[in-house]
Amino acid sequence: MSDFLKHFRTEQLEKSMEKVMTTQCPYCSVQCSMELTEERIVTRKRYKAKPNKQDRTSEGRMCMKGANAHQHVMNGERITSPLLKIDGEFCQIPWELAIEYIVEQFKFIQKEDGNDALGVYGGGSLTNEEAYLLGKFARVALKTKHIDYNGRFCMSAAAAAGNAAFGMDRGLTNSLSEIPDAKCIILAGTNIADCQPTIVPYFRKAKKNGAFITVIDPRETGTSKLADLHLQVKPGTDALVANAMLKVLFDEGYTNDRFISERTNGFHEVKGDIQGLDLQELADLSGVKVEDITLAAREYGKAETGFLFTARGVEQHSHGYENVRQYLNLVLATGKIGKYACGYGAITGQGNGQGGREHGQKADQLPGYRSIENEEHRKYIASVWGVNEAELPRKGVSAYELIEKVDKEEITAMFVMGSNPVVSNPNAIFVEKALKKLKFLVVVDMFVSETARMADLILPTSSYLEDEGTMTNLEGRVVLRKAERTLPGDVKHDWQIMSEIASSLGFQEAFSYTSAEDIFNELRLASRGGIADYYGITYNRLKEEGIFWPCPDKEHPGTSRIFDQTFAHPDGKALFYGLRKPKLVEEPSEQFPLLLTTGRIMEHYLSGTQTRRSPELNKRAEEPLLEIHPETAKKYRINNGELFQLRSRRGSMIIRSSYSEKIRRDTIFAPFHWGDSQSINRVTNPVLDPFCKMPEFKVCSVSITPLIDQKGGSFDETMDQTTSKRKQPS
Repeated sequence: MSDFLKHFRTEQLEKSMEKVMTTQCPYCSVQCSMELTEERIVTRKRYKAKPNKQDRTSEGRMCMKGANAHQHVMNGERITSPLLKIDGEFCQIPWELAIEYIVEQFKFIQKEDGNDALGVYGGGSLTNEEAYLLGKFARVALKTKHIDYNGRFCMSAAAAAGNAAFGMDRGLTNSLSEIPDAKCIILAGTNIADCQPTIVPYFRKAKKNGAFITVIDPRETGTSKLADLHLQVKPGTDALVANAMLKVLFDEGYTNDRFISERTNGFHEVKGDIQGLDLQELADLSGVKVEDITLAAREYGKAETGFLFTARGVEQHSHGYENVRQYLNLVLATGKIGKYACGYGAITGQGNGQGGREHGQKADQLPGYRSIENEEHRKYIASVWGVNEAELPRKGVSAYELIEKVDKEEITAMFVMGSNPVVSNPNAIFVEKALKKLKFLVVVDMFVSETARMADLILPTSSYLEDEGTMTNLEGRVVLRKAERTLPGDVKHDWQIMSEIASSLGFQEAFSYTSAEDIFNELRLASRGGIADYYGITYNRLKEEGIFWPCPDKEHPGTSRIFDQTFAHPDGKALFYGLRKPKLVEEPSEQFPLLLTTGRIMEHYLSGTQTRRSPELNKRAEEPLLEIHPETAKKYRINNGELFQLRSRRGSMIIRSSYSEKIRRDTIFAPFHWGDSQSINRVTNPVLDPFCKMPEFKVCSVSITPLIDQKGGSFDETMDQTTSKRKQPS
């Protein structure tokens, strides 16, 4: 090697720098921990993510989203200064002016329209500290009752059902580590292979150990490939399948009479309902064969150990609460809960979907899973916050109802943090029209999302690599996410933004935090004695492997399995639920002959605000594709890979077809990670579950029409009307 090359190589090595950041994936509820290596070679940076082999939940696994999560953080579209809209254009302004402007507008609007004219809209990906602080910010600093969050669209049906059946809601009643020893597993309305891929090995181990796995889903998916039995249910009829299974369990003697007698209430009424069921009728209505329902029930009933899991496919309905309650009847009837390798799990979707609903973002909640309408709960939280209990607002309304109040001009200003409601709400065209009526809209985000685009003021926030805090994963395990990357530009953390606004409103003492840990210590106290008791959890304890709640004191190890001795109702017993036969809100008709169901794909997350700004992820899925059976497509003259218009009673959107024989012929499927003309929520139904206010995302009646028939133009001309240029798939 020449002296020149040696010198050049030495100089390169000297200029090379390597930094390792310990963090967690910001996306799904598994919250996989990892190390991100930043390597600087001369002027170029290179990043590589490596999973943490010591992670007790992921067991050292990482999916494609986690491996590429850092890409959106480094994206050039990221906002690094406050942006004020002036004459339709966003202009950078200093923080001092931004805070002053917010305070001025909020004070003016509340003087004119009342305290509750301010709406606060949060997110299920906020840290526990920031979710907790958002509730306090709304109720103490803004003095408004109108706060809710996008987790309403994720876990509300399962949460309401769990609270009613068991007396408390924690996503999983057991740790994931018990799954491999279960002898039967039912996965209803969940596609973990795409949505939580790093936990799939738990189920593979169970199958290897002899478990019988039943998957209930209108589509064949990566998850159904794991199954011994796939019940390809008609969308919206999950409760009928559960009822039919319960009838088989009862008629064939698989119920656990001792458990029912000693640990439950309400079975006598359910027993009467069972006797009136017609198994063949339920099978016909749900589109599942009687023999398949019988097999699924028998395998679950005879197994010594077993788990039943639900997710959005069961829950995102206007009768989602009832769907879950019917499945919980199966758990209670067989006594498969509160024991090793026996339990129930609502598989959380969002990164902090569990913690996000525990500490005060929901309209009816206070920290620790307390009720805002309970006088003792109100007094306790008021004492922690140092305010008069009488000054705390009462409960407000759910996330979609917030938008309806905006449309009625009862809410005239809104503060949005960690969410993109223009894309994530049902009936999205209405949502966009409603938000245009606001006098003032503030959006806290990393990017100019579809909602931020409508804002009067956008505030730049930190990413997962920069924002330290705790998250509560799908198991109920509280974990500490470190943040070792320096904040770029003038970016601030969510908690700093709220604290500065609150201080300028005159609440400096109540919001005088200097770190996320300060907030967590207050959260610990606020949750003490509540259902979700975090009091015994500290940052120092979390440096190891995370701790399951409830954890009432610092010596407590945490509670990995709940309900082993008693349920959380005052009498210690769980509660059965009377059988129901819910009907579809929208049946297929001549005008709208097909059933649409929606969901996620592996490459993207929620509204896609972050993942669509990850080049690697976006390259894998540049646009939404509508899954349609070839015979159905032929009937409606839809060619494979062709753009067409999908229409419902609420509106229309544009999407490309993708033939699949893995879906029912009466059903089509579309993902919800895109906005504008390709937002599937432009057509979904906003009808709300009366128990939990979950919208009817999972099924609505639609029509499909080739674009070329409507426009009379060429295929290329049609392509220009969309935001995508993806080639026709083979």
